[in-house]
Amino acid sequence: MVRCSNNLVGILNIVTLLISIPIIGGGIWLSKQANTECERFLEKPVIALGVFILLVSLAGIIGSCCRVTWLLWVYLLVMFLLILLLFCFTIFAFVVTNKGAGEKISGKGYKEYRFGDYSNWLQKRVDKNWNRIHSCLQDSKICQKLIDQGSNTKADDFFQEHLSALQSGCCKPSNDCNFEYVSPTNWTKPANSSSVTNPDCTTWSNDPNVLCYGCQSCKAGLLDNIKSDWKRVAVLNIIFLIFLIVVYSIGCCAFRNNREDNAWKRYP
Repeated sequence: MVRCSNNLVGILNIVTLLISIPIIGGGIWLSKQANTECERFLEKPVIALGVFILLVSLAGIIGSCCRVTWLLWVYLLVMFLLILLLFCFTIFAFVVTNKGAGEKISGKGYKEYRFGDYSNWLQKRVDKNWNRIHSCLQDSKICQKLIDQGSNTKADDFFQEHLSALQSGCCKPSNDCNFEYVSPTNWTKPANSSSVTNPDCTTWSNDPNVLCYGCQSCKAGLLDNIKSDWKRVAVLNIIFLIFLIVVYSIGCCAFRNNREDNAWKRYP
């Protein structure tokens, strides 16, 4: 007799099997087309994720539809570990993104970001990988819009712009520096700039290839982006966890069905 739970596990894993194919294809495409360090960094994890989903899906299909009990047991074990891992990561993501936020500046449309305001764990990860991240940020041309504006943007208009966290941190000097505005990416240092304690003021350069990419504020802008992205991912993880728990429960029923079928065959 065909069991409903076995069929459901089979159908769900056929869907995930089909999803894994474009993921693997995307990873292979990235490996062929990658021109920057950022793109090359992504190719291996994408391919690994696709292969993992493919193998788990195959185990689920064969284990449930072909009544291979040991393979279904492996499938359920992997699913359990995945549920546990996602649960731990979701809690961790909420904890490490709890600290830090942009500081509103009076009379300005944008916010200022300070590296020390964010989670120590995130700070250490960013510092450790900053050379690679720095290269990625330059390749992404996040400041290109401001560079293109040139001197066409008046100071009052620029100060009212709602810049992204990365644009605010990487494309302009800190408000602490009290630099004189010339254009969005061109600022004049005051005569008494040596008395300013913020190290970003000496790091800033009007060179469009340098700007404030080496500033602490640029790292802070990146962390603010990571914080927002991780919170979104954590919410999606909760939805995905519910789905995995449902699939795991159906898989447990299919595993029980396999054992009962094997018992009937053993004792006719």
